[in-house]
Amino acid sequence: MHAAAPTRRAVIGGGAALLTAIAAAAPFARARAAMLDPQAVPPGPGAWQQGGWMRAMVPPGTVSADLDGMPLAIAPDGTVFAGFDRDTPATATLGLTDAAGRRSAMPLAIAPGGWALEHINTPLRPPGIPDADYVARRRIETAAITRARQPDPARPLVEGWRQTMIRPASGRFSGRFGAQRIYRGEPGAYHGGLDIAAGTGTPFVAPADGVVVLAAATPFTLEGRLLMLDHGMGLGSAFLHCSTHLVALGDRVRQGQPIGTVGMTGRATGPHLHWALAWQSASGLRRLDPLLMLG
Repeated sequence: MHAAAPTRRAVIGGGAALLTAIAAAAPFARARAAMLDPQAVPPGPGAWQQGGWMRAMVPPGTVSADLDGMPLAIAPDGTVFAGFDRDTPATATLGLTDAAGRRSAMPLAIAPGGWALEHINTPLRPPGIPDADYVARRRIETAAITRARQPDPARPLVEGWRQTMIRPASGRFSGRFGAQRIYRGEPGAYHGGLDIAAGTGTPFVAPADGVVVLAAATPFTLEGRLLMLDHGMGLGSAFLHCSTHLVALGDRVRQGQPIGTVGMTGRATGPHLHWALAWQSASGLRRLDPLLMLG
């Protein structure tokens, strides 16, 4: 009786689909065939959707992976992570290359998100700040946010990206990711996070392990007292409108650890926690729906 061939399993999408790559005598070729077989790779509900994510273990022998030609980092155990933003097209391709230069491609069907429209009773720009001053301040603030998102070899390695995330705070969802926002009749950018209604001073916790990469002592014009975490593999969280921070720049935090308190600093109509998730890829930033990262 022959022993069963070893298998590798990978979770892909918003925690919904399973991809099984079979490794046998010719591991890469067998795994490649399994990946391209629609019967072996059922998409599953919630998989590969706009605002969603992909975490997958590539077949043994894979030396590089890419998403639509964009290189993906491969963890030591063979796992890759990628995100799909709000406006990702209906199709994407996961590419794999082995040591012999053989390449395989797995097509991904990206489900639409179905985004809402929200009217916000606050001006698009904070009142009382002249346009020239606003532009100058935003240039400094956005540069600080961009720097915080860049990889840093000196930063401690964390693996929060592997975890099923938890809610950072309790309360009703008062604003959903992806909604097109209208500020007193003026169209703005889509809502890039999840709003959780809570009273000023309510503690919130880290949704996953991470490192603090930005803790703004002075409130930013829009984000207010901003706190940002790096969860590893390009995935990061941002918490806007904070009243206070309970951690400092460079601190390593654990899932469930209190890291700040809710407020309404910056552009906010009331106290709430705005939780944003983003994946910094080689070709730019992709904003993700936090709801799809929760268990």
